[in-house]
Amino acid sequence: MKLKIRNGLVVTSSETFKADIGIEDGIITKIERKAQSASADSLPEFQADEVIDADGKYVLPGGVDVHTHLDMPFGGTVTADNFYTGTVAGACGGTTTIIDFAIQNKGETLKTVLENWHQKAKNISVVDYSFHIAITDLNEGVLSEIPRIINEGITSFKLFMAYKGSLMTASENISRVLAESSRLGFLTMLHCEDGDKIDELIKDFLFSGNTNPLYHSLSRPAELEEKAVSDALKLQEQTKGNLYIVHLSSEGALKQIRKHKGRVLTETCPQYLVLSIDKYTEKPDKQVRERNRFLCGIPDDFEGAKYVMSPPLRGKHHLNALWEGIKDNTISIVSTDHCAFNFYGQKTLGLGDFSKIPSGIPGIETRLFLLYNEGVMGKLITINKLVDVFATVPAKTFGLYPKKGEIAIGADADIVIFNQDKKLVIKSIRLHQDVDYCPFEGYRGKGGISYVISRGEIIVRDRAFSGKKGRGKFLSRRTYQVGSGV
Repeated sequence: MKLKIRNGLVVTSSETFKADIGIEDGIITKIERKAQSASADSLPEFQADEVIDADGKYVLPGGVDVHTHLDMPFGGTVTADNFYTGTVAGACGGTTTIIDFAIQNKGETLKTVLENWHQKAKNISVVDYSFHIAITDLNEGVLSEIPRIINEGITSFKLFMAYKGSLMTASENISRVLAESSRLGFLTMLHCEDGDKIDELIKDFLFSGNTNPLYHSLSRPAELEEKAVSDALKLQEQTKGNLYIVHLSSEGALKQIRKHKGRVLTETCPQYLVLSIDKYTEKPDKQVRERNRFLCGIPDDFEGAKYVMSPPLRGKHHLNALWEGIKDNTISIVSTDHCAFNFYGQKTLGLGDFSKIPSGIPGIETRLFLLYNEGVMGKLITINKLVDVFATVPAKTFGLYPKKGEIAIGADADIVIFNQDKKLVIKSIRLHQDVDYCPFEGYRGKGGISYVISRGEIIVRDRAFSGKKGRGKFLSRRTYQVGSGV
């Protein structure tokens, strides 16, 4: 199939220009630049099966979300979105590639973990996908498997410094994986919070009868993220490993990373750029309050469970610091950490005990809109910087560039046509994710998606999904090249 995009304002991480784009067999084959005022067809010889007029609209590379949790068991339940509903939502939010976390159970081989996640995604995902493997039970056998897993196209492994008693990995084992990452060329991804201290604070709060969702946040203060990041950087310095810190949320941790800029990569997420700790004390409106109280027995102070995630939301000054980190390239990627649980029936597992609230929020469908409004419209970043953190650097860092994350001849035709003038109101009922709430409910601004194209196929028209279930392909990734992500 041949597809032509006319008169669009093409945005890459480095420049913005008006152009016509020719797409053939899923690949960008022609880019014809034109004067800003020109409207005539600059590719008259390119006879397309369909022509899209993108006049006045941004033409962006499809988003690359390198941090999702789909169909993932956690805390006695399973995330609400599977690889179909989650990727449909991602597509409708302009994301055409995801990298999901395959979580090792105790005693499992990495081969088994990878096979399990392939089965979850195969014939279901509507966008292209790959995996990281989260190692939770490291031993000699697991360590020896890593080269074989790399040969399968998985070139990033995650470890946890938090969740004592379940996911947490001892520092000596983190060092071993970091050392291997230097030798074998993979990325070691770290969840940085001080798990020992968090465990103590959780027990203290619960013993004192402090059980509502606010205490989830108070049990994970910013200082414990900063300490864990500092410890991680020391381990990186000792091992010379390839370190990537996930979902950074605090100013102090950012300052630690800034001291070692160039040695470590990090991401943040829209929730840490938009929402603050105030959400934990948010009360439901009258209608919801009555339903909660009389039908479900949910107290008013449990509304904050919708925002329980790890790390938690912070004070507002942290938001400003993180935007500064994006501007100065200390933070190189904005992913979503989409880990969706329904409020009713899943988050409510933590009624009377905040430590049992499943940790995570939905966000795979709203990333582009929040970055555009808070960042570009708020004059905190340029539209080119948005493309950088949304698509280009994620693809470079995780071995997918230049096929993904770029509008260039020879790249996959993964493209978002974005109408920057369209009115935006985020409402859960209009979203495609399979969750009963949205943490950004009622957010107002500008921006709408006219088309999403994945490998030359139109899969979204006016934010309505039009693609086929299972059309997404597994992506085998290259090993990490130092400097590729900055």
